[in-house]
Amino acid sequence: MASALTDKLSRLVKEMRGQARITESNVADMLREVRMALLEADVALPVVRDFIARVKEKALGQEVLGSLQPGQVLVSIVNRELAATMGEGVSDINLAAQPPAVILMAGLQGAGKTTTTAKLAKHLIEKRKKKVLTVSGDVYRPAAIEQLKTVTAQAGAEWFPSTPDQKPLDIAHAALDYARKHYFDVLLVDTAGRLAIDEALMLEIRQLHTALNPVETLFVVDAMQGQDAINTARAFKDALPLTGIILTKTDGDSRGGAALSVRSVTGVPIKFAGTSEKIDGLEVFDAERHAGRILGMGDILALVEQVTAGVDMAAAQKLAAKVKSGAGFDLNDFLAQIQQMKQMGGLSSLMDKLPAQMAAKAGQLDMDKVERDVRRKEGIIHSMTPLERRKPELIKATRKRRIAMGSGVQVQDVNRMLKEFEQMQEMMKKMKGSGMMKMMKRMGGMKGMPKMPF
Repeated sequence: MASALTDKLSRLVKEMRGQARITESNVADMLREVRMALLEADVALPVVRDFIARVKEKALGQEVLGSLQPGQVLVSIVNRELAATMGEGVSDINLAAQPPAVILMAGLQGAGKTTTTAKLAKHLIEKRKKKVLTVSGDVYRPAAIEQLKTVTAQAGAEWFPSTPDQKPLDIAHAALDYARKHYFDVLLVDTAGRLAIDEALMLEIRQLHTALNPVETLFVVDAMQGQDAINTARAFKDALPLTGIILTKTDGDSRGGAALSVRSVTGVPIKFAGTSEKIDGLEVFDAERHAGRILGMGDILALVEQVTAGVDMAAAQKLAAKVKSGAGFDLNDFLAQIQQMKQMGGLSSLMDKLPAQMAAKAGQLDMDKVERDVRRKEGIIHSMTPLERRKPELIKATRKRRIAMGSGVQVQDVNRMLKEFEQMQEMMKKMKGSGMMKMMKRMGGMKGMPKMPF
């Protein structure tokens, strides 16, 4: 849905350029494009109808202010209504209960419940500073219990053992008793799923809910399910008093469709979105930011958060102090810059959060080739001696051949990397002379900018 809706709205904005006001005609044109994009994304028909009606009501009679064009005003209305459809603001986990606060994870098999349970554990440990225990009540799926054990260890939480020959209710009671005795703040219960809705599944999860009295009952749904997500959401809503939704696989091609439908069908807030398969690939859901992504406006806030989380501030300050003192920028520093980029999740992860126009330009690059080039540079530097990294001027023909052989590249690749290093070294000298902030302000207008190491 994201790319389809972005393309249609971008085309409409261009077509409406020069028009002085919003009319019934151009609103109808826009709504036709939006309706098609939503239906193509498998958004439920009742949700589409309600959304279109709200946009139409707000768009007609809307004045075009200042330098804004009608197309821009209409896109802003669509953005606001998308956010409203997915839920206003942010809704985090509610832990207002006598510890341990029990969180029940519900959903179909294949939605990513088990991995999401571990991701949520990591979030609660790192963001809420809680002591977390996980347990699996899935005694039907082969290796489900072992999978939870593995991902729980990756998350840094504690796992409560269970076996396939136990009953889910007995497992839940034992885990809750253990959590109380060992002073856990949160107990995350991963429940069994099925490939489709059936009465046995619903009866079992209702019994677990009654026995555990969870503070949160979270419905985990695959964002790529499309129309099927609606039927699943309705069935779980009828069976359980759901308190929130976790969307998984929102980094897929159809992100957004399920978010619009599931929120409307269940009436409960979307609390989290899974953004990657990594254990830290879970973020608190923000409807306005998600709407911005769908419309191709990017998610600059998420980009800033990702960069901030990945940057080693102490190392950055150390480098700034080194450059300022005149000690010089060497290949160890160059390598550190490359590794900082990798810690931020790589270029492809950052590009995903850029606004559509910027991402389109970046998309012209072969990202796989860029990532390979980064790894090649890293390998070349690792093949150097500590002295060569500190004093790159020592690297002449014989040393270049040895470094090329050690890193499995051609001598030309070593020359190219050293040239880029020299350009960055020159930029660092300019930063020292004119001040870091002054240099950053000037960078936008500089021609022949040196290539960064990524």
